[in-house]
Amino acid sequence: MNQGYIAAMTAMTTRFWWVRHAPVAWAGVRIYGRTDVDCDVSDGGAFASLAARLPHGAVVVRSHLDRTRRTAQAVAAAGYALPAPVIEADLAEQGFGNWEGDTWDDLFARNDPHLATFWQDPFRVAPPGGESFLDVAARVSTVITRLATDHPGRDIVAFAHAGTIRAALMLALDLTPDKANAIVIDPLSLTRMEITDGMWAVRTVNGL
Repeated sequence: MNQGYIAAMTAMTTRFWWVRHAPVAWAGVRIYGRTDVDCDVSDGGAFASLAARLPHGAVVVRSHLDRTRRTAQAVAAAGYALPAPVIEADLAEQGFGNWEGDTWDDLFARNDPHLATFWQDPFRVAPPGGESFLDVAARVSTVITRLATDHPGRDIVAFAHAGTIRAALMLALDLTPDKANAIVIDPLSLTRMEITDGMWAVRTVNGL
């Protein structure tokens, strides 16, 4: 039998199920990044839909931020058999450092000296005290590679953030940072991707 055919038959596919956390009040208003802001878990229908679609027997991970904890708990309350999630701090949202809690208008009004440089290349330049999107992509890629190596052939459910999920898509689709950040990732959306022998396939992006 052809060796390539045998390899294809025995290759294991590892599946990632990315869930963005529930909506936060600061979204579109204040820069919140890694600030531990509260989230709204009142949409029972959305959580029931997620609970019905997520795979059972999965490895479950989440960032260390509380909005992913509350989101995971709400999915469990809607009927998903949730094992204890493993905390992966490197799946957190992009850190905006000194700007967190401000609005963009605040920064313009006080003529923040770092603002012009940031907007010249917003995906490669870090806010003061924060990190760039490329920094996020590097740490997220490291976690994804480790999870795929440690759990081959498994389903991995990850409760995370818009920036985290864009970074995962950047890795899977070999996107430039600007193309990755053109993708909308809504609260409580589901993004699915899988890897087989180092080859990525993206099944769903921003599914509701």
